[in-house]
Amino acid sequence: MATSSATDLWDALVGEATAESPLWAESALPGDEQRREPVFSVLCEPQFALGVETIYEGYLLHFGRPRLFAPADDDTALLLGDYLYAHGLVRVAATGSTAAVHDLAELISLCSQGQADATEGDWAVWAATSSSLGAGTLEAPRARLRELRDPSELERWARATAGDDAVERARAAHSLHVGRRVG
Repeated sequence: MATSSATDLWDALVGEATAESPLWAESALPGDEQRREPVFSVLCEPQFALGVETIYEGYLLHFGRPRLFAPADDDTALLLGDYLYAHGLVRVAATGSTAAVHDLAELISLCSQGQADATEGDWAVWAATSSSLGAGTLEAPRARLRELRDPSELERWARATAGDDAVERARAAHSLHVGRRVG
C-alpha cells in the first residue's frame, strides 16, 4: 500500500498493526501521545519509507522507547516488535527489491548482535542501510562491523550517500529513542 503523506505512513503503520491483533490495539498509544517523527526513513527512497519505519518501530520495541506503542509488558513488546520486523520486511518485499530485503535482514541481525555485545554504532548501521537500501553496496562495511565491532565505515558510507546534515538529524532523533532493553 503506497502512502500519500507522512500522516498516512503513521496511520498505516498503527492501523494495520491494531487491525491485526487486539493485543496490538491495546498497546497502541492514543494518537495525541504518539511521536510521529521519521528517523531513518528520511534517508531512503520513498517506496521504502513505510517498511523502514515499521522495522524501526519494531527495533524500538526491542531495544528502545517506541514512538507509537506502549505494551503492558516486556513479552508483549517483544512479540509486537517481532511482528513489526516481519511486517516491515513484507512491505519492502512488495516493492520487488530482494536486495532491499537482504539489506534490512542484515540490519536487524547486526543491530541485534550489537545489542547483545553492547557495541555502539547501531545508528550508523541504520543510517548506512537506509541511505543505500537495495544497492548491494554494504558488504565490506558490514563485515568490518561484524568482525571488528567498528561502525566507522558504515558512518562514512551514510554521510557520503545521504549527507552530513541528514545523517546528523537521524542520529539525533535516534538518540532520543534508544536505551531500554526488553527482557
